Amino acid sequence: MAKSNLKILIADGSTARLIEQDPACRTFLALDEQVLEQGAPPSRDIASDRPGRTFDCAGQGRHAKEPPTDPHRHAKHGFVRSVADWLEELDNQGALEQLVLVAAPQALGDFRELLPDRVRAKVVAELDKDLTPIPTTKLDSHLDPILASLRGVG
Repeated sequence: MAKSNLKILIADGSTARLIEQDPACRTFLALDEQVLEQGAPPSRDIASDRPGRTFDCAGQGRHAKEPPTDPHRHAKHGFVRSVADWLEELDNQGALEQLVLVAAPQALGDFRELLPDRVRAKVVAELDKDLTPIPTTKLDSHLDPILASLRGVG
């Protein structure tokens, strides 16, 4: 039986691991892992200064300025961008034929936006679940339904 080149990316905004399923024994093997190095500290720790103040456009009121983006969200978006770059590099090396994306809903949306077209074309299935805390050896009950549908079983 020919070896399948189906890779599964399990990610959220600060952790990503690439796994594959051994076709013979159907166990999952971890291939590589990426972790957001600085973690994703809460926004209050990233932007510790008080916000600036501004005048209303009409009237005498003053209020605090809201930052244009949440720093915590920005860090997670940047991490997804680096994972998308990593997947593109793997694709350039010929290591990606088919890809299943399993990610927390917000991260999955970021992947849809940031994956290069060539990598996005290799995505055969998506699952909007955060499975990052689950050990690789315990993933079968979560991934078997989606993998069975790809095999045409079930």
